Amino acid sequence: MHRQPGDGWVECACGYQHWGLNGAAGLLLWRAGSSGPQLVLQHRALWSHHGGTWGLPGGAIRDGETALHGAVREAGEEAGVDPGLLRVRATRALLHPDWAYTTVLAEATGPFEPRVGDPESLEMRWVDLAALEDHPLLPAFADALPELRTMLRRLVLVVDAANVVGSRPDGWWADRRGATVRLRDHLAGLAHHGLDAYAVELPGDRWYPEVVLVTEGAARGVAAVDGVRVVTAEGSGDDAVVAAVAEAQHAHADPATDVAVTTADRELGARVRELGARTLGPRVVRN
Repeated sequence: MHRQPGDGWVECACGYQHWGLNGAAGLLLWRAGSSGPQLVLQHRALWSHHGGTWGLPGGAIRDGETALHGAVREAGEEAGVDPGLLRVRATRALLHPDWAYTTVLAEATGPFEPRVGDPESLEMRWVDLAALEDHPLLPAFADALPELRTMLRRLVLVVDAANVVGSRPDGWWADRRGATVRLRDHLAGLAHHGLDAYAVELPGDRWYPEVVLVTEGAARGVAAVDGVRVVTAEGSGDDAVVAAVAEAQHAHADPATDVAVTTADRELGARVRELGARTLGPRVVRN
């Protein structure tokens, strides 16, 4: 095997050696199965570290590469994962004194069968989450699994545009439409770069939401952009937010959708919570 930039062992202050001069990353690719979530797992070659165990496709992060891109690239090389058939949902980082391992959680968005792509694997396959105890797991993967189980979800962020725009006295009333366009563009950046997990009250490090922006009044007709779907309220903006929540919950046939509404409107918050959605304050997406 050819050595790549970033390959090498790190002598960590924790007392162990870790692979990856820039850290390492793996891809947890999941899909909804008939009996619950399924994960793509790698049966590690016997000669490798913890050979014979099952873990995630992944490896060392290359020079100048982000952990997210490294995980997707490694999964493509090792398991034949097509980047066009997945959507990144979240990340979780395991931090050591001199090294880090990032798990990138992504949902399969199309039919895909993993395959062995290099000598580091004995087998690649979809495995039912409920059947993981039947497989000897890579110790680090087994340690992370309790939290990773809670992260097998998609975050849909429904944004009450009028409430979020109106939460900051920055002159928005002079140009409500322009303020909404600025909010939309800011949300597109959040969808691309992710939100801190603590801000959206979820485990892990970062979440990459599906964003639905609900507009009303003078802001009607604001166009959608990459990363942000725009819903224009024909009547009540609150009714449109409630409808958007219901639509998001029914868009998938499994219970893995976590819908959060950004609003400070108490009455609206009570209505969406009755549907099973959560509420977050405007500051989550405003800053």
